Amino acid sequence: MNLREYLAGQQKLVDAELDRLVPPETAIPETIHRAMRYSLFAGGKRIRPLLCLEAARTVADEPPGITVPACALECIHTYSLIHDDLPALDNDDYRRGKLTCHKMFGEAMAILAGDALLTLAFQLLASMDAVCGGRKARMIAELAAAAGTVGGMIGGQVADLEGEGRPPEPALLESIHRAKTGALLRASLRLGAICAGADDASYESLSRYGEHVGLAFQIVDDILDVEASSEALGKTAGKDAQQHKITFPAVYGLERSRAMAGEECARAHEALAGFGARAGRLHELADLIVHRKS
Repeated sequence: MNLREYLAGQQKLVDAELDRLVPPETAIPETIHRAMRYSLFAGGKRIRPLLCLEAARTVADEPPGITVPACALECIHTYSLIHDDLPALDNDDYRRGKLTCHKMFGEAMAILAGDALLTLAFQLLASMDAVCGGRKARMIAELAAAAGTVGGMIGGQVADLEGEGRPPEPALLESIHRAKTGALLRASLRLGAICAGADDASYESLSRYGEHVGLAFQIVDDILDVEASSEALGKTAGKDAQQHKITFPAVYGLERSRAMAGEECARAHEALAGFGARAGRLHELADLIVHRKS
């Protein structure tokens, strides 16, 4: 199966599981469930769930229950996008080529939809029956830390906001993006590894892969914000420069940023050396992240 077919099949798998796990639009109160589902099923690439699934499969053939943490990750990611798009933060009208959640349902409902997806993610992990209590607790702790304030997504978002208009310094840039984007991407690998019962060496290797892929992902995101059109991105292009954000092109320029993305991709490949052919899809996903156009 080629990569395109594989991605389509895995995205359908994740979508079907999300549809099963997330309350239907008809569940009371209907408005919040419509808002949650509107953003969840707006056409995301499901990169974080895919990384989780493939990390687990690199360790074990098909660990029971692995789709649950994969879906929890997508809930966290979607919640962050809903809140990022709000007027108080990035103030964007479009996401994935569609009106943002607050444009469709109002700001108050969008805030609550993000809150609900965040809460649901931990409910899903806590309700898992397919893994032992120790692994379940580790997954909950890992996801909470990755989404939190100390080296996690929210901490990175705070640093990003407070960094607007400041001189573009390399140390601040890296600290922002290792937390804002990298922490949740690394957690995607870690949740898959934990769910599959990875030993310490495998867990560390997959964590290193996640760190390098996470940084590469953000570098490419920053480049695309400069080079791609709003139509290609599905959101407003050029927002980083308009908001005077600290980005890789602002610090290093486009050519050096492209080279850095390639270097991080190479390090991600190196981190998988001990897995051999079992990590084939993770190698493909690293290349996809670096060479994507949206």
